Parts: sequence; C-alpha cells; structure tokens
Amino acid sequence: MQRILVASGNAKKLAELESMCAGLPVELLTPADLPQGLPEVEEDADNFLDNAAKKAFAFAAAAEEQLGPGIWALADDSGLCVDALEGAPGVYSARFAGVDGDGRVAANNELLLRRLDDLAAAERGASFWCVIAVAAPAELLFAVDGTVAGRILEAPDGAGGFGYDPLFYHEESGCSFARLDHAQKAAVSHRGEAVAKLREVLESVLPAAR
Repeated sequence: MQRILVASGNAKKLAELESMCAGLPVELLTPADLPQGLPEVEEDADNFLDNAAKKAFAFAAAAEEQLGPGIWALADDSGLCVDALEGAPGVYSARFAGVDGDGRVAANNELLLRRLDDLAAAERGASFWCVIAVAAPAELLFAVDGTVAGRILEAPDGAGGFGYDPLFYHEESGCSFARLDHAQKAAVSHRGEAVAKLREVLESVLPAAR
C-alpha cells in the first residue's frame, strides 16, 4: 500500500479523494495523522503548479520526519482566471480583495464585479483551474491539472457552492456553479477533471493497480 498524505482538512475533499482511490493500493493520511501537524507554507509563487508543488514538498518532508520514509504528499492549488483581467485573480483568488475572515468571499466577489462593470457578456469570459501535485521530500513525482470555461455573471445567482461559484456561469450546465449539486459540479468542474486525471496516473505508476 502506498501511503499518501492529503494536505487538507476539508472533509469534502477527503471524501472525494477516498472515492477516487477506491480499489487502488493506496492508504490516505490526513494532517490529523501527523503528531506535530503540518508546517505553514507561504504560497508565494506566481502560478498554480509551483504553489501546489511547494506545499507538496514541504508536507512530504514533514510526513517523513514525523512518520518515517516512503510517504507521498498531495497538495493542490486552484483559482479563477478572468480573461478581461489578464488572468487575475489567478493565484490570488482567495485573497483578491485583501479581506480575511467571514467577509472574505463577499468582498472578493464584490471586487470582481466592480472590475468587470459595464462589460458585455461576450467580454466576461473566465475559467477555473486546479493543479494537484504529488511529491516525495525531494522529488516532484507528478502533477495533473483541470480547467473549466465559463463567464462571469453581472450578479450572483444561486446559494450553493462556495467562493466565486455564484458568479461563474457554465454554458453546458445552463446555470451558475452555485446552482449545481455536488455530484453535478464534480462531473464538469476543474477539480473533478484534475481528480480523474490523478486516478489515471496512480493506476499507471502503482504496480499493484495495473
């Protein structure tokens, strides 16, 4: 069994990855399995891959120090890239408006709408991106990505999802991401695509899975 530390305490992410790994010779670990927890990692790169890899390297080293050798670490980075903003907010998606705490999401969405004020629908193209990196302490083993295209609405629509979901209109679904349930969103989302690719890679690199 290959042990993989999933560097997230998000229950939905963990459940998604557990489902993805069903039938594979993989044991998923969480931050709760580390006696001293995970180190803080500053996400200061200018692209999703480098941020994800930096976290994966640091967390793999922590896992080796606390639990012993042979553990891989999995980390991800994701965000929204808006065409009219030359790819912004990008890696700064979570801190776009510079607000922390409970008002962060609302502030980010409000700033995005202000930046796109008066632009026609055809000028509001955007895409979500997700990069998942898997590393050993000194080696990036592999990375996968996923993306989904859409456009930014002129006002929030829907109460589900999180982050920019109420503003992101997905043409094929005919609605915003905030109106999709978890299964519907996973089937078309950037993260869903990246996770599907991750399973394909794991099937190819783990001998017992072949």
